Amino acid sequence: MASGSADKCPVDHSSFASSSKEQCPVDHSARFSWSSILGRQSQDGHGAAELPDTPAPPANLPLDRETSSIPRVDGGNWVYPSQAQFFAAMARKNHNPEESDMKVVVPIHNAVNERAWQEIMKWEAGQGGDKCGGVKLVSFRGRPNDRTPRAWWYSLLGFSPPFDRHDWVVDRCGHRMRYVIDFYTGHGGGPASRNVSFFLDVRPALDSWEGVRLRTERFWQRWTGGLWGEPANQASTQSKS
Repeated sequence: MASGSADKCPVDHSSFASSSKEQCPVDHSARFSWSSILGRQSQDGHGAAELPDTPAPPANLPLDRETSSIPRVDGGNWVYPSQAQFFAAMARKNHNPEESDMKVVVPIHNAVNERAWQEIMKWEAGQGGDKCGGVKLVSFRGRPNDRTPRAWWYSLLGFSPPFDRHDWVVDRCGHRMRYVIDFYTGHGGGPASRNVSFFLDVRPALDSWEGVRLRTERFWQRWTGGLWGEPANQASTQSKS
């Protein structure tokens, strides 16, 4: 994260114009696009329209942006992209976005990232972050081509692989922690175009003793909770459109 940035979103839109001072927390630089997830559910079955070599967002797409609940280390909160920015970013990466999809895709994108932060906060609860003003997001990185060991294991068991993976680094009173987030899609009952589901598997990375400690404690709590009949916390979550 650039130290001189004024407002950003906690997801890395490196495909935005290089002069942009405002970005979001999810990396759209090389991953399966949000609009393509919904686009393949289109009821009319038609593909996206061809885009010119130099894409520009349609003039009637909104430019207003939503401020996230995710705090930055330099003050303020991360800011999500507008519909126009989202369209332009995806067009630059040849994802062929549909203008009509933006009013659906962008709110879902924002809601999924809010849920990711909520899941990180569940891990951080009781770890002392409240003593210094709360946990803050330091940086983020999209790694769609780097499948995690857990995702590989789930694939071997027959589950579909995640469509994206993010690494988010948070600051807890000067201590940096990396969290791994696997994003999955699924479908609920009823018409598929209206029942796209997102499943988030959020957990601390095992690259530090703190991450190992948190994961071990969570495993122990779930195991003893199941042993004694107490409800166990789940590390993964779901967000439906």
